[in-house]
Amino acid sequence: MFEKVLIANRGEIAIRVARTLKEMGISSVAVYSEADRDTPHVRYADEAYLLGPSIPAESYLKIEKILEVAGRCGAEAIHPGYGFLAENAEFARAIEAAGIVWIGPPAEAIDSMGSKTKAREVMKAAGVPIVPGDTDPVADVKAALRAAAAIGYPIACKAVGGGGGKGFRVALSAEGLADAFEGAAREGEKFFSDDRVYLERYLEDPRHVEVQVLADSHGNVIHLGERDCSIQRRHQKLIEEAPGPRVNAAMRRRIGKIATDAARAVDYRGAGTIEGLQVGDQYFFLEMNTRVQVEHCVTEMVTGIDIVREQIRVAAGERLAVTQDQVRLSGHAIECRINAEAAHLNFTPAPGPVDSYKEPSGPGVRVDSGLERGGAVTPLYDPMVAKLITWDTDRTKATARMIRALGEYDIGSLTTLIPFHTAILQTEQWVKAETCRDLTEDTEWLKSLAPPPESAPETLGGEGAVELEERTYQVEVAGRLYPVRVIGEAFAGGSAVAGKRKRPPRRERRGLGGSAATGDDLTAPLQGTVFRLPVAQGDAVAEGDLIVVIEAMKMENEIVAHKAGTITALGLAEGEAVNAGDLIATIKAAG
Repeated sequence: MFEKVLIANRGEIAIRVARTLKEMGISSVAVYSEADRDTPHVRYADEAYLLGPSIPAESYLKIEKILEVAGRCGAEAIHPGYGFLAENAEFARAIEAAGIVWIGPPAEAIDSMGSKTKAREVMKAAGVPIVPGDTDPVADVKAALRAAAAIGYPIACKAVGGGGGKGFRVALSAEGLADAFEGAAREGEKFFSDDRVYLERYLEDPRHVEVQVLADSHGNVIHLGERDCSIQRRHQKLIEEAPGPRVNAAMRRRIGKIATDAARAVDYRGAGTIEGLQVGDQYFFLEMNTRVQVEHCVTEMVTGIDIVREQIRVAAGERLAVTQDQVRLSGHAIECRINAEAAHLNFTPAPGPVDSYKEPSGPGVRVDSGLERGGAVTPLYDPMVAKLITWDTDRTKATARMIRALGEYDIGSLTTLIPFHTAILQTEQWVKAETCRDLTEDTEWLKSLAPPPESAPETLGGEGAVELEERTYQVEVAGRLYPVRVIGEAFAGGSAVAGKRKRPPRRERRGLGGSAATGDDLTAPLQGTVFRLPVAQGDAVAEGDLIVVIEAMKMENEIVAHKAGTITALGLAEGEAVNAGDLIATIKAAG
């Protein structure tokens, strides 16, 4: 078994992996960007090393820098977590070429499953059912129109290298196909450096059901049952549960076989997920994620199997700890993604400070988080900052426990999806195990989740109090962090990492996101970068027309006109940085 493992990630998943490493007696090595110097994942690991600037391309995506750190600290293996380089075959090959063990599947399997079109070809050849559509990319809009006519509308335009909702656009008819095709191609080029697009039939209200697989190098391939991830926004998951509420024992056996057949078809090793769409008793292969999933926690809760531990064991050449016959599902688990987003403003990213923080607890409650009081959620990284998971003997009880736990979660003035989760879990649609798409796409219902205005901040702490406290600082020397303890007089406004401290005054709660308009002026609802500006001064626009696309926290946010009229002024340009409150455009009505 390994003695030291480097975790090439950040936040809650880095802490999640480090916890299992600690239980296995393996030293953990964290890496961090300049923006993450003081974050919990850095302190939790046994060692920590600076990668580079805050921008992911200069730190967490810098393959040569990660390998340099691994060699410097003597790491025998690298765990990629999820996101960043987790499904990058080039990264896997570079690690192996450096004589380090890659805790993940073979690079060839990543290649096969990383291309959506190639994955469809492999699965079709293996007899795995796929959604009707093409396996080859289409060249342009004209070719797409011909292909769509043969497949039938509605059509999903999907980037070949897409995932996580990126590069996915839907055309309900031929009139909308050009916009959907070009949008998918644009996102594919931006996020995956591949603008190729393929088409498949869009299933209007399927359940998103996926199967967790594990495979070792000794020929053993098993599945751990399914997860239902149907509660989504913009094709990105919000709530997951296991087992699937519409999956019976017969279907579980059938889709389990589909999943293990798919894994065997690419000689898979490690942990992976076969994602599919369930329509009644039909099930279609969608894609394979060649990594540990964000929502792996709900499977762990109902099976009792540590999936990260199995990843590490397999990478070390060991056999899986369990056989298929030993896998048992017990009870029901639900996971809510605690994203820094404003649901009432159409899920706009809402970065900000974490001025207070207290996690829920009690029987059957688990929190995987990278947050702490005194920290901040920046617009540089993914908006998901924590996961809240509950377990109980059935779905109804697990739901009640989740609602209770959400009520206990205190993240201060940071805007999160906690109000959304609390509301949707109490709807009739959730009780009936529906997909809830009517709610997640209903802007009026979402607006009802807006937080109430708060009174002025309260004054905390006594006057003139003098007290001693212990503080733990992280001192960086030659790119490596070292903990230093200092005991001294407490000071107001400070924030200690450990020990007794004075609380800062509570900030007024505010929400970010959604287009904001006063009279003729349309202003930016969030901080980010202008990705696309399809209008110009002098253009006539209708209410609801697209004015600008602002990228923030790895998401594209479309800001639309609040009224009909003529654009008399533009305050932005493509590629520029924008802050919340900046003028986007002035729109004056005719006459």
